[in-house]
This record gives sequence, C-alpha cells and structure tokens, in this order.
Amino acid sequence: MKIPANSAQRAAAVLRDPRWRAVARRDTGADGQFFYAVKSTGVYCRPSCAARLARPEYVSFYATCADAEREGFRPCKRCKPDNPPLQEAHAAIVARICRCIVAAQETHTLAELARLAGMSVYHFHRVFKSIAGVTPKAYAVAHRAKRVRGELLRGGKVTDAIYNAGYNAGSRFYEKSAAVLGMTPTQYRAGGVATDIQFVVGHCSLGAILVAASTRGVCALWLGDKADTLARELHAQFPRARLATGDRKFEQWVARAVRLVDSPARTVKLPLDVRGTAFQQRVWQALQKIPRGETATYGEIAERIGSPKAVRAVAGACAANALAVAIPCHRVVRADGSLAGYRWGAARKRVLLAREKKF
Repeated sequence: MKIPANSAQRAAAVLRDPRWRAVARRDTGADGQFFYAVKSTGVYCRPSCAARLARPEYVSFYATCADAEREGFRPCKRCKPDNPPLQEAHAAIVARICRCIVAAQETHTLAELARLAGMSVYHFHRVFKSIAGVTPKAYAVAHRAKRVRGELLRGGKVTDAIYNAGYNAGSRFYEKSAAVLGMTPTQYRAGGVATDIQFVVGHCSLGAILVAASTRGVCALWLGDKADTLARELHAQFPRARLATGDRKFEQWVARAVRLVDSPARTVKLPLDVRGTAFQQRVWQALQKIPRGETATYGEIAERIGSPKAVRAVAGACAANALAVAIPCHRVVRADGSLAGYRWGAARKRVLLAREKKF
C-alpha cells in the first residue's frame, strides 16, 4: 500500500480527528465505536490496542471490521478487533459470577470466585468492581441481606431465614440487622410490628409531601400528587408498624423538610436514617457532595465513587433513594445535560434545579 504524497496534510487531518485522541489515549470506552487501520503494517485495531502508536499519516478510520477488511486490512493479532470487546467479555464473566453468588448456599471466598472466573485474585477483584460497582464481598453481603428480607417476609422461623440466606452464624447477622432491616428480624418479619414510626403528610410548593422517621432519623421523604396515596404507600411498606402522627419535635423536622423543597437557599440539616446496600450508600454520599445549584452526570458520580463503568448501577441507586431533596438525586443528569428520570416526576426535578440555580 502506497503512502499518499500529501502525507503532511493527511497527518494533520488525522490529528484533528477526535478519534485520534481516543487512539492516543488507548481509550477502552471507544472500543466498538470505530476501528483504525495502519497502512504501514496492513492491520486494523480497536482504539484501546496496546501496540506502539502509529504515525498519523498512515492511519485511517473505519466504522466496522467489515469496512476495514474490504480495504484489504487484516485484524490485529494483539487486540483481536474482530472478537467481542474485552469489556463485554468481562461483563459476561462478572454476570456469571454474580449468578454463582446468588445460587450459592454458602459464601464463596475471593480465591474461589477468582478461580471460577479464570483470573488471578487481584485481577478478578479489580474487574468485578469496575463492572459491578462494588467488590465481590459487598455484592454477596447485599444479596444475603436481600435474601434474608425475602425469607423473613415469607414467615417461618427467624433462625431459619438467617441461615437460609447464607449467614453462617446468627450472631453475625444480628450485629448488622439494624443497618440491614432498620429493626430487629422479628419485627421485620411481622411487617414492622412493634416498630415506632412517626409521620406527617402535608403540602409544599411541589404538591403533597410525606415525612416519616424512626428513632434513628428521617427514613422517608416522599413527594407526590395526593397526600392519601403517600400515606397508603407508607402503610403498605410497614403494615404492622406502630404508625403515629408526629409530635412537636417531629413537626420541626417536617418544617425543615418543607424548607428544603421551598427555600433551597437556606442551609437545612435533618437527622437521616439511611438504609441501602453498600453501593447505594456510596452513591448517596456522593450525591450529598454536589454543591447546591450544580449538577453532575451519572458517569461523573460513577467516577467519583471509584466505579467508572457502573453508570447504570448509579442510576439505579438514584431511583432507589427514599429521601427526596435531603439526598439530592435531582442534581444528577444525563451526559448531554438532559434531566433523565426522577422518582417524583421530571417536572419537580426541573423546578428544584431552577430554584437552586437562583442562589
């Protein structure tokens, strides 16, 4: 293949192309979006190829492998661009390991999981966290917590539910039961029986607002269209809890919650009873660090918590947030700046962001 006579112009054009920057960075995020070929070697590669960087005047870009091969290029033996991207392969491995964790009756060690994945312990731990957003241990802990909640709601003995969920010792679960369930296992199994929850349903500038609190702090701050609908949802979540109208001290918390919605310029603090998985808690902590009047993308939040590939999991954690405004998931937007979804409605999200930008 002959080198073009106007190689300087060719090199300049390639250097201006944003795809060249992805190649120079060996950007794995660009894999699958395009391929580049090198005329001096006759091969084509994926952007993340670890081969020595080619001279730009020899480089051309293609949308697909077939396009490059029609021009006479052959696939690189190092990065294997005609095979599925490495990230897809890793995602499939992590998905398989997650299924193993879910199906197992006993907890696997990290070494056992790495062996099942066909990787070294260090490499497996790093790959799993980058794909799932949490470590293998945190994923297993979250799954056991979910399983024990399901077992308790089905009735039966508390001890059986704990062991069926994969806990080897009841004492280990009881040490963490308050964080996992927000109450004792017996109370949770009975639908929150003997659990005291104060709540008030009122109105704010965005419609109905429900504020509920356990002895640990505010555990629900919901927005909606109808007050009675929010109240029914709370009763459905804790059908046998002792739900009571809040006292004077609690009414002060409600007033603070309303100020969070109606007057974002004021600094308002609430004691919070935050319940969620380890990954969700990391996301929620990151949300609380977004300055008032500013936004962040789901990808940026994923980067900030050290899991850059867990964008979808970040979106899921935002959707699971039960503390509207107090944990400001409304400050998270899509990469293009659009609002994306919001548990309490896109219109409310738009209003909240507009108010905060004024201050």
